[in-house]
Amino acid sequence: MEGDRNHDLEQRERDLRQREVELKLREMEADLNPSNAPFHKTVKHPSEKFSQPWMKKAILGLQLFGIGVAVLVAARIAATVAGIVMFGALVWMAYKLFLESPKNKP
Repeated sequence: MEGDRNHDLEQRERDLRQREVELKLREMEADLNPSNAPFHKTVKHPSEKFSQPWMKKAILGLQLFGIGVAVLVAARIAATVAGIVMFGALVWMAYKLFLESPKNKP
């Protein structure tokens, strides 16, 4: 009876040690292979800055308005510069044709 009890206790201790070893092996394997590890689903937190949708639309509208104004100003400046260049070219050609003395020509 005593021998059976000792044998039974030793058997339980061996089983317990084996389970502990298996558990440690599973933990080590999970550490080495993160794809098997449990994961937590991430949640996107709303941005505190510009949290209202109308605020985003207002900012986008203001940006579009600013770009439109910049394009109009650039077009006016380009038209003015082009007019000055054309006027200068006409004045230079008129000078060459009508005002330059024929004596200097070869």
